[in-house]
Amino acid sequence: MTLWRCRLSLAMRVRVWLDGGDSSLRFLGKISSLARCENLSTSWRVSYNGKRCILLIRLSGIVTVELQSKRPWRLTSSQAQAAFARLVLDRGRGTSRGQLAETIWPETLPKTWASALRSVVSRVRSFVDDLAPNTGDVALTSQGGCYLLTLPPCATVDLEHAEDSLVQACAELSGGGHEVAYRIARDTAASLRGSFLSEHGGEWVASVRERVDGLRLAALEIASLTSSSLRNAPRALEHANEAIRHSPFRESAHQCRIMAHAAAGNRAEALGAYHELRQLLAEELGIDPAPEIQAMYLDLLHASECQPWESRMLGAYGSLVQESRAVFLNGRAADRLSGLT
Repeated sequence: MTLWRCRLSLAMRVRVWLDGGDSSLRFLGKISSLARCENLSTSWRVSYNGKRCILLIRLSGIVTVELQSKRPWRLTSSQAQAAFARLVLDRGRGTSRGQLAETIWPETLPKTWASALRSVVSRVRSFVDDLAPNTGDVALTSQGGCYLLTLPPCATVDLEHAEDSLVQACAELSGGGHEVAYRIARDTAASLRGSFLSEHGGEWVASVRERVDGLRLAALEIASLTSSSLRNAPRALEHANEAIRHSPFRESAHQCRIMAHAAAGNRAEALGAYHELRQLLAEELGIDPAPEIQAMYLDLLHASECQPWESRMLGAYGSLVQESRAVFLNGRAADRLSGLT
């Protein structure tokens, strides 16, 4: 059993919310829809992580809507921001009045929550109406007790773009495009540094925030792995250590640090990183490292100098890509960003 046959827990820990079906087909569908946005000037397109888009909605960090050459639109009320975020992410099926109210007031509903909800929705609708002259087909309507937000096909939502980007990064990994995969992962991690609705709480917000964190950690780990393959040990360690700082008990991040040392030929450093992880888990949680990490340790102990590290890294990439594709492509629209456990 070789060191890099271990199945990284990275993909297993990242529960991503895709619409289902092949991501490439979904991407082509977006491009086709984009071509139909004839009423929008191409001069309004903004660049986001290498993608040219006409309307960009940022939900990570400060909630904003951006168009090129125009100041970003912002909702100042935290309640309106939470409502807008929920409506954006639920736009494929709509959001019931009860769901929206629980998102806005996660602890206790106001006694007159129905009228208070209408007030918040009115603010969001005014915000959406202000966008309409610049973006075309955008509206907030009420149908059958649900609120439905309509966005033009050319709209880009940062969290959804991050999902697509990680799928693309995995595809590049499987094809040997390590430099391209690195740039995608690096930019994705940078785009998700802001917290999702940092001033808001509640079950739904927490569940989305957890998944955003998972996306960012996955991006950092992919950036670390690709850097190791490109023999850039300092960069690989930087990304792995950032993931560890954010999630100290995340074993897949520690795996990336071990791999960074090993790929650089620093077997002693790799063994030291393993012992640090083992001590951390024993003292804080009373458990041993996962079996695949223990297998890495044993293989490091008996590794021959003549065995090329790059081929081992490619073996790890194969397992990562297979697991990631299974997670990404098994998503369902009904599960996307809405109270998964």
